[in-house]
Amino acid sequence: MSEERIFELLQNTIYEVLPDLEGEQLSQEDRLVDLGADSVDRAEIITMMLEELSLQIPRVELTGVSNIGELAAKLYEKVQAV
Repeated sequence: MSEERIFELLQNTIYEVLPDLEGEQLSQEDRLVDLGADSVDRAEIITMMLEELSLQIPRVELTGVSNIGELAAKLYEKVQAV
């Protein structure tokens, strides 16, 4: 799976968790908190992505990313390592 596909899945997950954003163009530089995601929303997005990608990694491994592009890149890295 390509990094672009993972970013696309991430966008769809964000739209599902934050339906008010539906139709808005998300960029890789966008931050979840700036998009209105609280800590519960962010945890849900990460959990849904881990399930979608069939990854079983500690969520702490995804900390430190500053925007959704970095999150997609980190998820891509983890998918490639499996």
